[in-house]
Amino acid sequence: MTLNKGIFINQIKEGDAVEGVFLVKELSHGETKTKKLFLRLTVLDKSGEIGGPVWDNAETLAPYCQPGCFIQISGQGERYRDTPQLRINRVTAVNANEVDLADFMPSGEVNHQELKRELHALIAGIKNHHLRRLLSSIFQDSSGILAQFTTAPAAKTMHHAYLGGLLEHTVAVARLAAVISTLYPAIDRDLLLAGALLHDLGKIEELTYESYPFGYSSRGRLVGHLVIGAEAIREKATVIPEFPPELLERLQHLILSHHGRHEFGSPTLPMIQEAFILHLLDDLDAKVNYFAKLSRQTEQPGYQWSEYQRHLERFLYFRGHNSAEAQPVVPLAAQPKPLVTAPAPIRTIQAPAETTQTSAKATQAQESSLSLPINQKNSDSVAANQVSQEKSAAIATKSVSQKKRDAIATSEEDLTPRQKGLWG
Repeated sequence: MTLNKGIFINQIKEGDAVEGVFLVKELSHGETKTKKLFLRLTVLDKSGEIGGPVWDNAETLAPYCQPGCFIQISGQGERYRDTPQLRINRVTAVNANEVDLADFMPSGEVNHQELKRELHALIAGIKNHHLRRLLSSIFQDSSGILAQFTTAPAAKTMHHAYLGGLLEHTVAVARLAAVISTLYPAIDRDLLLAGALLHDLGKIEELTYESYPFGYSSRGRLVGHLVIGAEAIREKATVIPEFPPELLERLQHLILSHHGRHEFGSPTLPMIQEAFILHLLDDLDAKVNYFAKLSRQTEQPGYQWSEYQRHLERFLYFRGHNSAEAQPVVPLAAQPKPLVTAPAPIRTIQAPAETTQTSAKATQAQESSLSLPINQKNSDSVAANQVSQEKSAAIATKSVSQKKRDAIATSEEDLTPRQKGLWG
C-alpha cells in the first residue's frame, strides 16, 4: 500500500503545520552549547528541497535519517537567516516500497514528445548525408538509446538535473548552434549541429537515475561521458558504408573537447572553430538553466542576492520568479524559434579633408606637449619594469597557493568545477 505523500516542499509556508513524507538528501551532526547532539537534515521531493534541525533523540534517529532513506516528518515551516527551513518535531522511518517514487524524482517542465519531434526535425535538416545517417541510426525510435536519452538527466546536481533534462539541454544547444550558423557562414553547420546533438550522448551510461538522488555508474566514474560518447559514435559510424574517416575524427574531436579545458575534464582542447563554439554554447545553456533554478527556488519578489555559490565561486544577483516585473523563466527548448535578421551593412563615412588636416595637427601638438626628456623616460621605464616583476611574483605565489588548495580537496563533493567538469 502506498502512503499518502502529504505536503510538497514548494507548498510549505512560514508558520504552516507540516506533515509529509520526504527523501533524505544530506545528514550531518552538530552539538549545542551544552554539548547535546543534534542532527541537521536536508530533505527533498520532486518540488524542491529544504533543511532543518532535529533537536531530540539524535542518536536514536540517526540510523533512519541516512541519505537515500524515506522519512515522515511532523513539524512546522519557519525561516532562519532569511532561508526557509523546517522545525522538525517528529521523525518516522518509511519503507521505500510504501512510496510512489514519482513524487520524489524531479522532472522538467517541457513536453518530452514535443522535444523528440524537434530533435528529429533538426536531424532531418542536416544536409551531409553521412552525418544525417549517423544521427538517424542513433536516435531512431526503435533503438533503446532514444528512450534512455529522453528520460536521463543532464547532470547529477548542477544543471538540468531532472528527468528529461538531457533531452531538453541537447535540443536547446542544437537550436543555439542552428542560429549561430546563420550568423557566421564559415561555420560547418552540419558538423556543429551533429556535435550539439551528440555532445552528451555518453551521459545515458555515465549517470544513474533509476532512483534519487542521481549518481554515477562505475563506467561513468572510470571512463566518463566524453569518452563513452566518442566511442559510441565511432561504433555507429563504422557500420555506415563509406563514412569519411576525417569527418569522424572531427566529430569525435567536438565530443572530446566540449568541456573546453583539461581541468574541466576534456582530454583534448578545442582546435577547430566548431569545437570552440560548441563548448561555449553548452556552457551558456547550462548557466542559464542554473539561474532559472535559483529563480524558481525563491518566493521573494524583485531582485535579490543568492547564497554563495561555491561551484561558481561568487554570489549571484537574480530576479525572483514571483516578481511582478519578471517574466516567467521558460526553457530555451520550449520557446518559439527565433527569427534571425541579417545585420545592416556598415557604411563608411569619409571625413572632409580640412577636418582630417586639423585633426592631424592637433595630434602632433598633443604628442609634442607630452614628450619627456630621455632621462625621465628611462626612469619611468625602469619603474614600470619593477612593478611588472612584482605583479608576476604575486601571480606566481597565488598560483602556488591555489594548487595547494586544490590538492586538499580530496572528496568528490569538495572538488570545484575546474576539477570535476560539473557543468559538462
